[in-house]
Amino acid sequence: EPLYPTHLENRRLQEASMRLEQENDDLAHELVTSKIALRNDLDQAEDKADVLNKELLLTKQRLVETEEEKRKQEEETAQLKEVFRKQLEKAEYEIKKTTAIIAEYKQICSQLSTRLEKQQAASKEELEAVKGKMMACKHCSDIFSKEGAVKLAAISREDQGIETDDEKDSLKKQLREMELELAQTKLQLVEAKCKIQELEHQRGALMNEIQAAKNSWFSKTLNSIKTATGTQPLQPPQATQPPKEST
Repeated sequence: EPLYPTHLENRRLQEASMRLEQENDDLAHELVTSKIALRNDLDQAEDKADVLNKELLLTKQRLVETEEEKRKQEEETAQLKEVFRKQLEKAEYEIKKTTAIIAEYKQICSQLSTRLEKQQAASKEELEAVKGKMMACKHCSDIFSKEGAVKLAAISREDQGIETDDEKDSLKKQLREMELELAQTKLQLVEAKCKIQELEHQRGALMNEIQAAKNSWFSKTLNSIKTATGTQPLQPPQATQPPKEST
C-alpha cells in the first residue's frame, strides 16, 4: 500500500473539510443569530419589567392615597354621625317636650270647657232662681217679662216708689260678675287653643329640621363615597311633612 494518500483521497478530504467549515460557519451564524434574538428578547423583557415596576409603584402610591382618603372619609363620616346623633337627640327631646306641653294644654282646654259648661249651667240656674224670686215679688215682677227680659214699658210711679235701689244694684252687680266670669273663661279657652296651635307648628318645624339634617348627612356621606370610589351619588329621600294633630 502507498504511504501517502492518493489524489482522490485528498480531494475527498478537502471536500469533507470544506463541508465541515461550512457547517461550522452555519453553526456560528446560527449561534450569533440566536444570541442576538435572545438579547432582543432580554431587552424587551427588561423594558417590560421596568414598565411593570413603574405601574406597580404607581399602583402602590394610589393605594396609599386611597387608604388615606378612605381614613379621612371614615373620620368625616364618624364626625357627621356624631353631629347628626346629637341633633337628633336634641330634636327628639324638643318634640317630647312640645308633645307634653300640647297634651297639658289640651287637658287645660278640656278642663276649661268643662268649667265653662258648669258655669253656664250654674249661671242659668242662678238666673232662673233670681227670675223666680223677682217674679214672686209683686213689686219686682213688673220689671221682667215671663221670658226673663227687662220690660221697657214705663213703670208706674207707685211701683217705683216701692222698689228699692239696693235690690236693683245687687241684681245688676250679680249679672255683671257672671258675665265677666264667663268672658274670662272663654278668653282663657281661646288663648289655650292658640297656644296649642303654636306648639304644633313648632313641632312640625322641628320635624322638618330633623328631615333636613338627615338629607344633609345622607348627601354628604354619598358625596364622600362618590369621591372615594368614583360612583355617582344617589338622590336623598324627599322630606315628608309630619301629620298635624287636631286641636
